[in-house]
Amino acid sequence: MSLPPEKASELKEIIHQQLLKMDVHGRIREVLAETIREELAPEHQQLSTEDLIKALRQRGIIDDVMKELKFVSDVNETERTSAPKPSTHFVEREPPVLKKTNIDPTRRYLYLQVLGGKAFLEHLQEPEPLPGQICSTFTLCLHFRNQRFRSKPVPCACEPDFQDGFLLEIHKDSLGDGSKMVDATTMLSICDPVHMVLIKTDTFGETTLVASYFLEWRSVLAAENGITNVAVELLGVGTESKVSVGVLNIRLEMYPQLNKTLSSEITSTQFTLERQKTAEKERLFLTYAKQWWREYLQIRPTHNARLVKIFAQDENGVNRPVCSYVRPLRAGRLLDTPRQAARFVSLLGHERAPVIGGGSGKQEQWCTLLAFLSRNKGDCEDHANLLCSLLLGFGLEAFVCVGTKAKGVPHTWVMTCGSDETITFWESLTGHRYLHRPINPDDPPLAEQPKPQYPYRTIGCIFNHQKFFGNCQPSDAVELCVFDLHDESKWKPMSGEAIKSVCPPGSTSSVPPFPPLCASAIDAAVTSNEIEVQLRILVSEHRKDLGLSTVWDDQLSYLLSPALAAYELERTTGVSAGNEEFQDAVRRAVPDGHTFKGFPIHFVHRNARRAFATCLRSPFCEEIICCRGDQVRLAVRVRVFTYPESACAVWIMFACKYRSVL
Repeated sequence: MSLPPEKASELKEIIHQQLLKMDVHGRIREVLAETIREELAPEHQQLSTEDLIKALRQRGIIDDVMKELKFVSDVNETERTSAPKPSTHFVEREPPVLKKTNIDPTRRYLYLQVLGGKAFLEHLQEPEPLPGQICSTFTLCLHFRNQRFRSKPVPCACEPDFQDGFLLEIHKDSLGDGSKMVDATTMLSICDPVHMVLIKTDTFGETTLVASYFLEWRSVLAAENGITNVAVELLGVGTESKVSVGVLNIRLEMYPQLNKTLSSEITSTQFTLERQKTAEKERLFLTYAKQWWREYLQIRPTHNARLVKIFAQDENGVNRPVCSYVRPLRAGRLLDTPRQAARFVSLLGHERAPVIGGGSGKQEQWCTLLAFLSRNKGDCEDHANLLCSLLLGFGLEAFVCVGTKAKGVPHTWVMTCGSDETITFWESLTGHRYLHRPINPDDPPLAEQPKPQYPYRTIGCIFNHQKFFGNCQPSDAVELCVFDLHDESKWKPMSGEAIKSVCPPGSTSSVPPFPPLCASAIDAAVTSNEIEVQLRILVSEHRKDLGLSTVWDDQLSYLLSPALAAYELERTTGVSAGNEEFQDAVRRAVPDGHTFKGFPIHFVHRNARRAFATCLRSPFCEEIICCRGDQVRLAVRVRVFTYPESACAVWIMFACKYRSVL
């Protein structure tokens, strides 16, 4: 292996410094003098290099030098050349060489180490993965005070080999003077837990939520030397929320060390007081909610059948007020407009909570935001809560609507109220927007009524982080609803003070704080090229099976790019642009007497084989891929558009041109 000149000189300098440090030159002189005295005096022969090296080896000097010169196998090299990682997250490797991280000496840190897992009994029979073999993996996602971390994936096993370290800054989400070195008493008042979410990724890349756990880290404040080890039992989610899935061994350590630790009595008393305070607030809110519900039913007995949802179960089976699932969320520089936010949310996968056994009953599970983002998919409620939070962050008056679609299927979507009283519905699963114009049932029969474009049928209640309204109009049909929220004869409100008592920021409740969104880790250009190369191979193989040759037209492929960009722009903004230029370029590229055919399709995954199988199910696309004729030229273009949280829109366009032969 040849080294570049600068690396070679750097290596020589390191060796030279090490030789000076060990005084190897002096020791060689001694050996040289001794060898000349013992072996060369009688004959006065000339001493060769081999004789000297043999003498140095016999006296163990070469072994000493090699022991001191420890060459670590490529760990440091790869870390110097790899892309820079966040400075607050480092991973232990084999051999265990830890990366250094920059620590602000004026701030407190919590160093959380995950030192393996045990008793993941579902994977008791899991065979040891062979080197290079693709296997199911576990990934641990953490959130603490506006900081997010992700462990490296480890193979699923009964005792998964988690060996990760995370440096959590205590004062990141500042409670006052952020530069002040906080003492143990101040940290005891910081009641934010470390939210840990365990995700399983199977061999096909599909993710499953395994466990969601809130770690109480403040026990370390009473630990001797500021270090404590805890065994965390993880429970399942949804219907398995009472079943243990495994145990994680966790070590907590304070940096810098505390001058004075607290007594365990003080910490346990603080935890008890917080639990009692939260329980009392939740009890009072439950009492108020029951009273509100009784009053709502007294307005009209049929209200009992309406979808008025005050509480919802999270992934751990804990009942929380629905208002706590929403709060203003700012995306920083990751999203620029509300419509772009709607596009991003629609690209996250849609999956209903799994139900064990048959039946059509829907398992209810409103996920916390970290659990939803970590596995990149969730039910319509998760999408609606996230979209509503983002729209609130953009300064809009947004609400989550709970109601039904066609055939009485329960559904949630988002509504915004304009300052000019315009009502807009946002479908969080597709990103589509619909204007709402109510039908007046008192109009004469011949009066023209607006035809609703939206798929929603009934609406029971609407809510956000501060308000909750129950629909008490004579009919709960969406097309007849008037959204005058100030009219209590149409919308029964809940007390804002009652909601504030159990929903952040006005409470020290058990409701988890919202994590920030993360930038995409996908390289759009590289991913686009990879998928395109794979699709070319798949098309060529498919045509070969049909006895057809394949000739690719690279220029025609390139000309498809503007169309794909225009499709994504239209999905995001609702505005179509650039179509004239695309059509003009295609006309110029296709000679007279030739026919051009194109087929665009959109995916939210990056699996080329799956995408190709889906394309072949379309008769239009199959006609292009299996095109027969004279001078057939094929083209394919892939364009990946990245969004936060590694969500992406994948646009693929297949095209062909051929000479028409009648």
